[in-house]
Amino acid sequence: MAEEKIIHLSLNEEGLKELYLTEVQKHLEKIEMDTLLMDSKQLCQMLNLSWPTIEKLFLNDPNFPSVRIGKKWVFNRKEVQEYINGWFEEVRNHGGMVNI
Repeated sequence: MAEEKIIHLSLNEEGLKELYLTEVQKHLEKIEMDTLLMDSKQLCQMLNLSWPTIEKLFLNDPNFPSVRIGKKWVFNRKEVQEYINGWFEEVRNHGGMVNI
C-alpha cells in the first residue's frame, strides 16, 4: 500500500506583506544606487558623512567629481566611488588618520 504524503501550508498575511514590502524597498534602493547623478543629500548618505565634513574634505579639491548647477551640487555616482576608493587608499597609506 502506497504511503500518502500531505503537505499543509499556512500563510501569515501580515508576514507576507512585510516580506514583500522589504523586498520592494531593497529593489528601490538598488535602482537609486544605479542612478547616474546624485545630490548633496544622497552623497551624504553614500559616504555616511555630514555635509560640512564633505565640504571640508572634498569640495575644495578640484579633482573631486562635482558640478554646481545654480545653488545645487550634483555628483556622478561612479566617479565619486572611484575618487573615494583612491582617497581612502591614500589615507590608509599615510597612517589612516584624517584631521578635519
